[in-house]
Amino acid sequence: MGSTPKARRSGTRERIQRTALDLFVSRGYEKTSLREIAEELGVTKAALYYHFKTKEDILTALSDELGRPVDELVAWGREQPPTPEIKRELLRRYSEALRDAAPIYRILQENQATLRELNIGAALRERLAAVGALLQAGAGSLEGRVRCSSAMAAVHFGALDLDGLPGEKEEKRAAVLRVGLEILDSAIREETAAALDAVG
Repeated sequence: MGSTPKARRSGTRERIQRTALDLFVSRGYEKTSLREIAEELGVTKAALYYHFKTKEDILTALSDELGRPVDELVAWGREQPPTPEIKRELLRRYSEALRDAAPIYRILQENQATLRELNIGAALRERLAAVGALLQAGAGSLEGRVRCSSAMAAVHFGALDLDGLPGEKEEKRAAVLRVGLEILDSAIREETAAALDAVG
């Protein structure tokens, strides 16, 4: 039994997205045209237009797909109490979510001027802000909030820089996460000590 037209369309869209992502990462978003994406796929530009009218449409679809684990993490985090254990788990899960989503964040980072006005830039920044707010929840001092933000930044930007570090990819991701957790734990220790001082 053959595949349905809907399944074929879905498969074609995924193939377009994968090819475009590779080109956006290797050549840059601004320097990649729809014509080049079509040529890389071996299809006509008209066939590409059937699925995506613009590069932004492709990038938005990629962002929605690769950003879904972060969206799910934020939804989960909002249902949890801001305990030290939950914050550590949030950072661990964020590290895992970045495993596949890092290329989208790298594209945004490397093409900031071009993407600043596009909706995708705002959506990615909102995801980052939401994770950051969950990590900072309950942190009373400015220093504590900075440490929580720094823990997230270590994991986030570390994930974007894995290619430049020596070692196996998973080993490097684990090392980046350990550093982030160390920073987060320093914030937790400070907040715990401040709370005990307030009681005593």
